[in-house]
Amino acid sequence: MFGRKRLLEKEKRRTSIRARFIAFIINCTMIVAALIAVYVLIVFLQMPSLDSILKETRLPSVTFLDDGGREIRSSNRIMGNPVSVKTLPPHVWQAIVAIEDKRFFEHGAIDTRGTARALVSNIVHGHVSAGGSSITQQTAKNVFLSRDKKVSRKIQELILSYWLENRFTKPQILDLYMNRVSLVGGLRGIDAAARVLFQKSADRLTIAESAQIAAMLKAPTTYSPLKHPDKNMARARVVLKEMVRQKYITLDQAKNAAKTMKASQPAADTNIYRYWTDFVMDEVMSRLGDFNSDIRVYTTLDVPLQERAASIISNKVGSYQGAVIAMSHDGAIRAMVGGSDYQSSQFNRCLAPRQPGSSFKPVIYLVALEKGMRPDAYVNDSPFAIGDYNPKNYNERYYGDISLSTAFAKSVNSVPLKLTEQYGIDEVLSMAGRLGAGAKLRREYSTVLGASEMTLLDLTTMYSVIWNNGRSVRHYSITKITAPDGKILYERNPSDSIQLLNASTVNYMGELLSDVIKPNGTGHRASAPGVLGGKTGTSNGNRDAWFIGSTNDLTVGVWVGNDDFTPMNNKITGGTVPAEIFKGIVTSIQ
Repeated sequence: MFGRKRLLEKEKRRTSIRARFIAFIINCTMIVAALIAVYVLIVFLQMPSLDSILKETRLPSVTFLDDGGREIRSSNRIMGNPVSVKTLPPHVWQAIVAIEDKRFFEHGAIDTRGTARALVSNIVHGHVSAGGSSITQQTAKNVFLSRDKKVSRKIQELILSYWLENRFTKPQILDLYMNRVSLVGGLRGIDAAARVLFQKSADRLTIAESAQIAAMLKAPTTYSPLKHPDKNMARARVVLKEMVRQKYITLDQAKNAAKTMKASQPAADTNIYRYWTDFVMDEVMSRLGDFNSDIRVYTTLDVPLQERAASIISNKVGSYQGAVIAMSHDGAIRAMVGGSDYQSSQFNRCLAPRQPGSSFKPVIYLVALEKGMRPDAYVNDSPFAIGDYNPKNYNERYYGDISLSTAFAKSVNSVPLKLTEQYGIDEVLSMAGRLGAGAKLRREYSTVLGASEMTLLDLTTMYSVIWNNGRSVRHYSITKITAPDGKILYERNPSDSIQLLNASTVNYMGELLSDVIKPNGTGHRASAPGVLGGKTGTSNGNRDAWFIGSTNDLTVGVWVGNDDFTPMNNKITGGTVPAEIFKGIVTSIQ
């Protein structure tokens, strides 16, 4: 009896201890659960507004278009054009679903079956060999942008995944995913990938190309058709098999697609347009000021002409630098090359003040022609001095009595100085001002021989007045600026030009300029079919060499020199390399 009582007491104590232990475990569990709940709540409260998460925070993109409305390049663009399940060919989004989340339309925010399968696979292989994230979870990751591997970030992703599933339909979530996924060079969205890798928009992707883009989703760099085409195509074939297995495409379609897969080619180098787009961007800011939405800028650029000019400059200037401006006679800039290599130097030499040398001389000849002289009028070429200023002719050679046209063609120095002495320096500066280039010229005789600095853009614009039948020219680069939806934000409204030179002065000046490219002229190397004329220029010490010439449609200015103003080889004058560059450019046009 006594023993049985003791046994009952022991059993009571055990039961009591067990009960207390269970209660302890329950309390601990509740405390841990409460702490987790508090932690999750804190993490949730630290999240930004869920609606704001979906909004893109970035600089407005600027898309530059050429004179035919074709895209040249973009700046600040980090996303492709928006795509949708509704507007894409079905095989584009089907390739993604087939390889990334085959049960996407069946499960909720998390694919528990896929997660369990991936967990088992990873345990069997001893490392992470398979992922179990659903497209919704991956969308949450892409929306967050941050790649911090923190528990709080993962919890926020989970919260966002459930929020996405409750807020949007499956097709809408897939749209978000396709527009946010990052595949190439910091750009986001499959449209951006399609444009970079295949030079087409996402709505034009073939089955093969869609599979190649879907293949990148596992690891964009590893499976890039640009960097690792063999790996990309091997995985793309896996994508095609999955598409057949899930009945998105037929076996024959998969076989045909596999045959057409190929490595992607690098997109065209847009650096040849960078001097131009930098210049245009300054014009955009002057027209719009600050702007906070994407814009499309329609420019005057002629792409084939730009590409030809950039190629010739790169090949011709050697160790020196060079620049080219080509504009229609009304001032529309058709090409702008500010240097031989934008990557090595972003300095735009088309806008750099340099001494124009003899290429400034047409100004004083225009004064003389307007005052009644004719190209066949005789002038005396002999040494000239005024005070301490006594410049020599090139090679110190003098011709005595020669015609005005010969003096111009041979670019002698004494004649324009004597004409300035006859008509006055103020007449020279006034004429330069009428042509749009007199604002910063010094009031001294050396200006007549090109000692006052001018930019290639201003000099080319000045010559355009002559070939625009003497009418005023204001250079321009933009025809209109629009929002992406087509709303016009700015449109050029040209004002009427003003007659600056009379017809006879223009005709006589045309004769003088045409003589320069004849066999005995300093610019004979620029002669080519369709060339109307031109003028050479070389500054002191061969620091700058110029040629400005014209065809029926274009005025083209060329400069060659060194950025640090050091002299070039004395064999380089305006009549050599610049004239040859000019000829190469206009010959390509013909």
